[in-house]
Amino acid sequence: MEPDLLQPEPRRWLSTSVLAAIEGEYVSYLRAGRYHSNTVRVYLACVAHFAKWVTEEGLGLLQIDETVQLQFLDTHLPTCACHPPVRKLRHELRVAVRHLLQVLRSHGQIALAEQRDRVSTELAAFDRHMRDVGGLADTTRRQRAHIVRRLLIERFGDDEIDPEKLAPAHVRRFVLGEGRCWSAGAVRVAGGAVGCYLKFRKMLGDDVGKLLQAIPRAAHWRLAALPDVLSPAQIDAVLASFDDWLPSRRRAYAMVRCITDLGLRCSEVVKLRIDDIDWRNGIVRIARTKTHFTDTLPLPTVTGIAIADYLRHERPKTNNRAIFVRHVAPYDLPIKAGVAKRAVTAAFARCGWHRTDPHVLRHSIASRLLRDGTPMKHIADILRHRSLDTSKIYTKIDISRLSAVAMPWPGRA
Repeated sequence: MEPDLLQPEPRRWLSTSVLAAIEGEYVSYLRAGRYHSNTVRVYLACVAHFAKWVTEEGLGLLQIDETVQLQFLDTHLPTCACHPPVRKLRHELRVAVRHLLQVLRSHGQIALAEQRDRVSTELAAFDRHMRDVGGLADTTRRQRAHIVRRLLIERFGDDEIDPEKLAPAHVRRFVLGEGRCWSAGAVRVAGGAVGCYLKFRKMLGDDVGKLLQAIPRAAHWRLAALPDVLSPAQIDAVLASFDDWLPSRRRAYAMVRCITDLGLRCSEVVKLRIDDIDWRNGIVRIARTKTHFTDTLPLPTVTGIAIADYLRHERPKTNNRAIFVRHVAPYDLPIKAGVAKRAVTAAFARCGWHRTDPHVLRHSIASRLLRDGTPMKHIADILRHRSLDTSKIYTKIDISRLSAVAMPWPGRA
């Protein structure tokens, strides 16, 4: 190991701990992610601090997990009296230890995340059911698993999970969010998540019929509200807000063009791969969308130009086939949907708006297509809606056509 990565005292902390054997793999992991040499040195020093604390607490290698990480950050760090040289910045320590856990798991040194407790094991099986049987999108699965985790922890803690021991009153109180002041929308989301989990358990043979009946139903008038849309001038303002001084300007602009021109969701934008674009024929393939079908859309010229500009002049060298990748280490990873969402909301902010929902751009493309006389079936195909009813909501904002079929108000002169 390079002798200059750690000072003598931190090296002693690490070399005398249960983490000593993983030092080489940890540094190789960071270098493979193309982290800067200074970042490697900082993260290794953070691991040395963590190793010192682990030794003082008498913890074994198999005990190290996210719970121990939080204990280190929340209990030790605020009152840390370790003498220099020691790293004490919380965000550095959090990221460094997170990488350490990944390396330990990849080498089989500690248990996988889903093997840590009964709740995680149960949620892993529930997630597979939602993915393989229900065909739910990643974001929906994460949201429902998060809600069900709270329910299971509140009721069972570390004990064995037996849904038949859940009381209908407990399910009802949880879904209604008593003490949390949940809105009707939050009640619907919680009820949907709990109902999905109970149906999963019912499929396994559990008697949960009474629990399913106990889930409260919040009032919901589907497609009652008018969709929020942007005018053509507002969309032009959004696209014109990407000045040259912005960091990762080309990537952000190309992603927003994909949303405004193709009507893609942020989760679909970040899943685009280089192989999905047929440059010669001007088409793009949208794979594994919310509907779990592969769709093909025409690629507008301006959108293709924006993507090509990013690929040629801003995208870092990487072996990853994703179009939009990280611009900081580790480079060989695609970005998350949150990066695309922040690109849109940042553009809204530069325009002086307080909007936070990128979905308004999908609404706007539907409104524009309807205004141009595009058939409703074509709009549904472009937006990849399963049902025409989902697309029909946009007829409400076509005021000129609605006025032509409006009946006179009774009694009006």
